[in-house]
Amino acid sequence: MRHGKKFNHLSRKSAHRKSMLANMACSLIEHKRINTTTAKAKALRTFVEPLITKSKTDTTHNRRIVFSKLRDKYAVAELFREVAPKVASRPGGYTRVIKLGNRLGDAAEMAMIEIVDFNEIYSPKGKKKKKSTRRAGKKTTSQAETSKTKDKSASHDDESKHKKTEDRKPNDSVKTKSEDPKTQEKSSEEKNQTKDDEKK
Repeated sequence: MRHGKKFNHLSRKSAHRKSMLANMACSLIEHKRINTTTAKAKALRTFVEPLITKSKTDTTHNRRIVFSKLRDKYAVAELFREVAPKVASRPGGYTRVIKLGNRLGDAAEMAMIEIVDFNEIYSPKGKKKKKSTRRAGKKTTSQAETSKTKDKSASHDDESKHKKTEDRKPNDSVKTKSEDPKTQEKSSEEKNQTKDDEKK
C-alpha cells in the first residue's frame, strides 16, 4: 500500500526524474518563468527552492552543492549572481505556481511556475517604490522641462507687453501734437507778438 508516500515519482525512474528536474530548474533560473504540467511544477518547486536558499550565502561549498544538483555552470552563475540578491530578504516561498487550465491534446492540467521577485505585476515592492516617489513630490525630467518652457513663455509674454507699451508712448505724443492745431496757432501768434514788441 502507498499510505503516507507523498513523493511524486512522475512515472519515471530516478535517473530520468533527476535529470528532468535539473533541466527544468536550469530553464526556470534562466527564464524566471516556465509552463509545464501541474504535477511537474509542484515537483520542481520542492527541488529548486532549497537550491535558492543555498545561493543566499555565496561560498564555494554552496556553489559545489548547487552544481551537483543542476550540473550546469551557467545556471549556477546566474543563480548566485542575479536570483540570490533579489530573494535575499524573502524567508522561503521563492516560487509561485499558477494553474492555466487543461492542455488540448491530452487534457493534462497545465500550470506556470515562476520566481516571485521577478514578476513586476504581482510584486508589492515595485508599487511601494512608485508611491514613495509620488509622496516625495520629486519632479521628473519631463515635468522640469515643461515648467522651464512655461517660465520662458511667460517671461517672453511680459517682454512683448513691455515693448508694446513703450512703442505706444511716442505714437501717443505724436498724435496729441497733430490733433491740437489750435495750440500750435496760439504759440505761433505769441511768437509774432514778442517779435513786434521788440521792434517797437
